[in-house]
Amino acid sequence: MRIEQNYTMLCDFYELTMGNGYLKSGMKDIITYFDVFFRNVPDGGGYAIAAGLDQVIEYIENLHFSESDIEFLRGKGTFDEEFLKYLTTFRFTGDIYAVPEGTVIFPGEPILTVRAPAIEAQFIETYLLLVLNHQSLIATKSNRIVRAAQGRAISEFGSRRAQGADGAIFGARASYIAGCTGTACTISDKIFGVPATGTMAHSWVQMFDDEYTAFKTYCEIYPTNATLLVDTYNVLKSGVPNAIRAFKDVLWPQGIKKCAIRLDSGDIAYLSIKARQMLDEAGLTECKIIASNALDEYIIRDIVTQGAKVDAFGVGERLITSKSDPVFGGVYKLAAVEKDGEIVPKIKISENAGKITNPHFKKLYRLYENDSGKATADLICVHDETVDDTQPLTIFDPDYTWKRKTLTDFTARELLVPIFRDGKLVYEEPTIEEIREYCLREVDSLWDEVKRFENPHNYYVDLSQKLWGIKQSLLSQKGS
Repeated sequence: MRIEQNYTMLCDFYELTMGNGYLKSGMKDIITYFDVFFRNVPDGGGYAIAAGLDQVIEYIENLHFSESDIEFLRGKGTFDEEFLKYLTTFRFTGDIYAVPEGTVIFPGEPILTVRAPAIEAQFIETYLLLVLNHQSLIATKSNRIVRAAQGRAISEFGSRRAQGADGAIFGARASYIAGCTGTACTISDKIFGVPATGTMAHSWVQMFDDEYTAFKTYCEIYPTNATLLVDTYNVLKSGVPNAIRAFKDVLWPQGIKKCAIRLDSGDIAYLSIKARQMLDEAGLTECKIIASNALDEYIIRDIVTQGAKVDAFGVGERLITSKSDPVFGGVYKLAAVEKDGEIVPKIKISENAGKITNPHFKKLYRLYENDSGKATADLICVHDETVDDTQPLTIFDPDYTWKRKTLTDFTARELLVPIFRDGKLVYEEPTIEEIREYCLREVDSLWDEVKRFENPHNYYVDLSQKLWGIKQSLLSQKGS
């Protein structure tokens, strides 16, 4: 199920002025190649997670200008009638290649490539970046939080502090892909099947004359899903004792032992340890403890390290906004054009070496060690190259070329797969559950050193000898 909405006009205005310019200068049909890639992993992490491809597909399939769109553009007084007429039948007719959602990705490598006529390729830039940047950001942050919990469930609780409705809806989707077990965002369950969960509000407890009656009533209404918020007044003196009493009075006579309490403030580690002791002494050994309250991967890691007795966490604003590093930084750059049937590589040069692009229409391979099954490096090649993993392969650092490694017992997997050909969808979209399972396998394929929160091992993204040579030749030409 998808959100039916036409986002065609969600574009930077310059994409329209450039389209008009391409048409007037006779360049609208030139075939171009654009890459989406990013330069830095958020939070200084060792890897990121790709997400958002499903929404890219929906956007491309619905891409068209309505009559009101064209009338609006006509009113701007900027565009030729020939261009406005062109927009009346505008559709995407090109090719798109992308890594599947849930793929572990690294800086500098193409995660999506567009091959299309100049106007079409330029026009879709903003929405592709918007979707991929946002969902990849939230997926990456969510996976960090999930890993910090060391097997304890993480639920996304951030809707009310997300940046707008789409931030909440699609953020919940991205968090689930990356390993969260559910969300508080009900509409994300309806649209995407991300399990929606919830407990009670402090206001529920405050509405009753006393805490015990609030808990007892809640247990009577929801006996099979009773999670009681125990920090409205005093966690250890009233909250936990009243919860124990309500569970015993209402649930036990029905033979129900499944229940939970939730801590939303205070010293989570200390309170959970004390609450666990009280629950166990009362015979409520199956009662779970859930914690929330402005958590992130570092706080959760510390809570776990301190021996907290927390079974699951609800994480809100610091997940749904990636508060500590809220910009993914993916970019969309021209890599090549076609001229007389030949692909001509293009490069962007900058005084900042990190902003120099990798030219040409490219492939991306991931190389795995056969003995461990772990990913050892990624290799970016020219589109007509093939990695033969039955033969030794020497890879080298593209910046420090004397750093070389020869792989002999390895498997190469091509990461970019066809999504659209000639404007037609050719990709069989996986379910969100399949994406989630794939993401888990992807993260498991990394060495623990790459997954460190601080000072992670630098995973190598190398260039093939052929691509490196093309890049150096273009640098020499443009720099002379």
